[in-house]
Amino acid sequence: MTALATLARVYVDDLDTALPTFTALVGEEPRLRFEYRDLELATVGGFLLIAGTPEALAPYRDTHATVLVDSLDAILATGTVLDGPNVVPTGRNATLRHPGGAIIEYVQFLPA
Repeated sequence: MTALATLARVYVDDLDTALPTFTALVGEEPRLRFEYRDLELATVGGFLLIAGTPEALAPYRDTHATVLVDSLDAILATGTVLDGPNVVPTGRNATLRHPGGAIIEYVQFLPA
């Protein structure tokens, strides 16, 4: 398994309000923007912005980072699966708790 990129998760109230700050910070426009469940998400540089109501965000706030991997199946044995594997707008994901307590979401991008 190979980690391709790590995204810092930033929880925000409103995506349209937050995006200008992050696009100015990293000097680029969002690469992805999509909806998942009751959330709006966008990637800008090394950030994954996640917007929603406090209730919608609550189940995700304990997740420390999102890691893009070349094989989701290969990562599943490295911790306790808390959620997934799921089909998501960008491919497949799963959230794992690792020894020591870190909770990480892993995403394997799949061609559309």
